[in-house]
Amino acid sequence: MAQLLKSTFLLVTALFPIVNPLGSAPLFLSLTHYYSPAERKILSSRIAFNSVALIVVQVGGGLVLASSGWALLKQKDEDTTKTNVHRTVNADDLSRRAFYPLTLPLTVGPGSISVAITLGANERHSGSLMIYSIVGAIIGSLLIAASVYLCYAFADRLARALGETAMSVIMRLSSFLLVCIGVQIIWNGLSSLLKSIPGLM
Repeated sequence: MAQLLKSTFLLVTALFPIVNPLGSAPLFLSLTHYYSPAERKILSSRIAFNSVALIVVQVGGGLVLASSGWALLKQKDEDTTKTNVHRTVNADDLSRRAFYPLTLPLTVGPGSISVAITLGANERHSGSLMIYSIVGAIIGSLLIAASVYLCYAFADRLARALGETAMSVIMRLSSFLLVCIGVQIIWNGLSSLLKSIPGLM
């Protein structure tokens, strides 16, 4: 039982600050501005499900992450006259948007995946404690997914509570951080690639 609690606590405390559903909620809201609250809740549940799956998969995405952040940084503030405009979407559109770019790279990016794999690699891989480690990882992933759902599904209420100015500041800061993280990931990837070429490094 101690191993179960340790694994769950370790995964949640390591991944929650990186996934950062509270910080990503304004970005999610800006990307789904023309969807209805009901459609955003459907998206949120699918993103949460996708996040659980992606936490244990190693992928690259620095360029996509940086370009997403850069696009949001350059994006003009929303015209307040369009706040009540709603576009009609179907279930297929919601499914596509739920995975890319809202799950990957916005919610679960390379950083989250790398941390999850590192945690898994350092857990016990033999004996009965391994079962507790696996169950703890699943519980931790579900807790992270639940926090993602709550923050995203009610992002519109969060926006109303904080106000337009605060949401705009949070979105710009989050976008800038996305660019910085993406550039760092690209730099790390290029450095590794150059080191693998004989005579260059």
